[in-house]
Amino acid sequence: MYKKPMKISVIIPCYNEEKTIMEIIGLVHQSLNGYDYEIILVDDGSTDNTKIILEENSGSYEKLKVIFHSINYGKGAALRTGFNVAIGEVVIIQDADLEYNPSEYSKLIKPIEEGKADIVYGSRFKSGDTSRVLYFWHQVGNKLITVLSNMFTNLNFTDVETCYKVFRKEVLDKIIIEENRFGFEPEITAKISKIRPRLKIYEVGISYYGRTYEEGKKITWKDGFRALYAIIKYNLFR
Repeated sequence: MYKKPMKISVIIPCYNEEKTIMEIIGLVHQSLNGYDYEIILVDDGSTDNTKIILEENSGSYEKLKVIFHSINYGKGAALRTGFNVAIGEVVIIQDADLEYNPSEYSKLIKPIEEGKADIVYGSRFKSGDTSRVLYFWHQVGNKLITVLSNMFTNLNFTDVETCYKVFRKEVLDKIIIEENRFGFEPEITAKISKIRPRLKIYEVGISYYGRTYEEGKKITWKDGFRALYAIIKYNLFR
């Protein structure tokens, strides 16, 4: 029996990514060729030339919608804005910095298309493809946050902090996002763990092309502490 393809919404939060923004938009378009899709890019108060580049070039892409925040609220706030206007049946989170490759969308979406999953996380620590060798203590921090999150949620994720998270839109519609910055990752994980009936959650291995701070990486040790706070807050007090 013929099954109508699902509409995909890709949400791209963006802050000061003048060097990569048009390239990531192009890669997302290429990766979704053959799908019914929309791209929602939320510029979160960029202070470099990102806004100018988007204003001058966004009209070249029919399926691209750009939303501008007046100031930098944070990744969680930008995602909240994108989720609120998304009309797809499936929502993909995509960073704007080229650390994650949109060519992997097909394997991220597949468990949902097949009816096996409600949510898919792309894990940098499962058997994916190429990964750049970078900061040891970042990896330790990521794994610590994942272990602590798993202890509270009783889920067995390998990478809670991954950018690549894919949701059925109906799941997101049940969740109110409160975190404005990088606390979003443990918050959303805690909240999906509490939904009943229990959701079907999958992980797939992905490649990862991490950046150095010289290349524009933004996350810091302060974000790690906020993630730990969010794990406790949204698992014990929500």
